[in-house]
Formats: sequence, structure tokens, C-alpha cells
Amino acid sequence: MSVAGKRILLIISGGIAAYKSLDLIRRLRERGAAVRPVMTAGAQQFVTPLAVGALAADRVYTDVFSREDEQDVGHIRLARECDLVIVAPATADLMAKMANGLADDLASTILLATDRPVLVAPAMNPKMWAHPATRRNVETLRADHIRFIGPNSGEMAESGEAGAGRMAEPLEIVARAETLLDDQPKPLAGRKAIVTSGPTHEPIDPVRYIANRSSGRQGHAIAAALAKLGADVALVTGPVTIPDPEGVTVVRVERAEEMLNAVLAELPADIAVMVAAVADWRVASEASEKVKKQADGVPPALQLAENPDILKTIGHHALRPKLVIGFAAETQNVEENGRAKLQRKGADFIVANDVSPATGIMGGPRNSVRIISAGGTEQWPELAKEEVAERLAALIAERTTEPAARKPR
Repeated sequence: MSVAGKRILLIISGGIAAYKSLDLIRRLRERGAAVRPVMTAGAQQFVTPLAVGALAADRVYTDVFSREDEQDVGHIRLARECDLVIVAPATADLMAKMANGLADDLASTILLATDRPVLVAPAMNPKMWAHPATRRNVETLRADHIRFIGPNSGEMAESGEAGAGRMAEPLEIVARAETLLDDQPKPLAGRKAIVTSGPTHEPIDPVRYIANRSSGRQGHAIAAALAKLGADVALVTGPVTIPDPEGVTVVRVERAEEMLNAVLAELPADIAVMVAAVADWRVASEASEKVKKQADGVPPALQLAENPDILKTIGHHALRPKLVIGFAAETQNVEENGRAKLQRKGADFIVANDVSPATGIMGGPRNSVRIISAGGTEQWPELAKEEVAERLAALIAERTTEPAARKPR
């Protein structure tokens, strides 16, 4: 485990998600990490220093003006005597302090003084997370090399509202910490990557939808492989039943338009790998009630509208990533169709594969792809999708040699 023997400074700020920090401490310690907790005044309204200290097996630091702790400039010592700083939960208030260099309590003073990697797990009401001020602060912190994990989407404990704002789960945070503390070479460190995965579902009525066949296995494997090489990965995924890959930020969507908006929200980036099997069409007017069978047996006519072309949009965008890779799932003329897509979509590479029924590849555990570029075509043997992902991530690392367009989260 990458956190074994590592020293984690855990800053807990004031929010209902502070209860998850208790489990986070336990998960880190069972993997061999030493956890030193710092609690804000707000955090102490939700969980007690006694509980935090008992789980951490260490004293809890709370006061920047502690006479005992500050005799040896305690906030500087805390800021430096660690391998990683985790802020979980991170409130909108604390992130605003971080973004503006404020230091009016022990937590914010440590964050201003530390020279160690900082991983932030936001937790707040969805409207607070979406507020322009919070978005500006997040962008500032990302530019300052602060890493983010989450927030996840779901129902809020304190208000019953739903949306993006839930703190990432403890094991997700642990996995990201392991990635950040991994001492293996990270050729993609400092690079931001966007990966799309899975299908999209385009509703016909409340119970039916149009979709492509896709398990999400290849896209998820690519996201994991890029994160393993140090990239800051945003995985935008349609509905899938497979687990989230470790060490990436997951954005869940359903429709093609939602996927496009989520991808655009992640720009600028250095790398874009568009793997998702996006439905080409949607119903022009979604029925609000289930469409019933007609007595005469004649099926209802569906008026279709074209969905946005996500790969083409990114390939020609003003904030186009330096490396854009698309996937082409074809049932015939694989290379010809893939090369036509390369030109039309503005991509640097097209990963083309034959998904005709005889191959059994669509949705399966293995893949056989051709890497198409302006310089030619390379045929790869049939491999497990994880191996395809590792090879593609290595190719991306090889081709990503210019200065980073964006600092990591």
C-alpha cells in the first residue's frame, strides 16, 4: 500500500460530512498510515475531538494560539511534518480562505504554510458548490496545484436536496492518497485528462430509452491507466454497472447533451480520450407518460433529432486539448471509416475496433484495436481491455511532451 509508513495530516472542517472523517481515519490507519488530525471550530460541532483522537491514536490540534503547541511554532511544524495534507470535508468557507490566502485559524494557517501535496474533498450544498464564487475559488486552487476529489452527486443529509456536493467516500479518498503518494515514475504528473466512458441513454418516455451497447470497461480502464501514470483524470461516464476506477474524479451523466456539458466544464485540459458510445440520435420530444400500444398494432412514429458530436466539438474547440483521441466502433471497413473520422473530428488518433457480432468484443473483456493517425495505422493484437488501456496510456505519455496546459486538481 502506498500510504503505508506515510504521515497524513488530516484537516477536518465544519460540515455534516465530518462524520465520514472518522471512517477515513480508520481506513488510512489500517493501511499503515499515521494520521495527525486538525479540527476547525466548526468541525467540533459535528464530531468530538475525543472521538477523532481515539481513532487517530494521536492528539487533536485545534487552536493556533495554543501556548503549548506554539512554543516551537506548531503550525509550521504541523505543515511540514507530513507527507500529504488531506482536507476532508472541505467547506466552501475553508476553500475560499485557501484561494485568497487567508489564515485566521489553525487549519487555514497550516494550509498557507505547507509545502506538501494537498488533497481536498469538498462537501457542501449543491447550490453552494455551483455558485460562481465557489467555482472561481476551485479554479484558483487547481491552478495552485491543489488536488481535488469529488464532490460526488447524491442526496444531501442536511437538506434533502440532491446534486453535486456529497463528500467523496473514505475509500475513494484513500485510493487517491495512494496514487498521490506512489513513488513510481509519473510521466503524466501535472497533466489533466478527460475521459468519457459507457453509453448514453436518450429517453423516449419515462420507461424506455435509446442507447448503444457499452459496458464502460474500456473507458474506465483507460481512466485508471492514465491516473496510474500521474494524470489528473476527470471520468465522465454514462450509466454503467462497473465500479468507479480508483484515483479519478467521476462525473455521472445520462444523456449525450449532459455528457457534452460535463466535458466542456472540465476544459482546459491536456488530454481528451473520448471512449463513450454516445447515441447518435435522441427523441425530438420526450413523452411525459409511457407511450401505450395502439389498438391497431401500428407502432408510434418517433421523431428523432441528432445529438451533439462530442469528439468533433472537442477536436475543434478554442480550448482544444493538446492531444485528442477518439474511438470508432465499426462493423465494416474499420480502417477506412476510422481514418475518415480522424479527419472529420479533428482528432490526433482514432482507436478503431471491429464490433461486428462475430467478434464478440462489444461489452466483452477483450479488445482488438487499430491506432490510426496521420502517420499511419498500427494494428494491436487482441488484448484484455486493461492491457489496451495501459498501452494507450503509455502512448499518450510518450506523445505528451510539451508544457502542461493545466495544473492538477
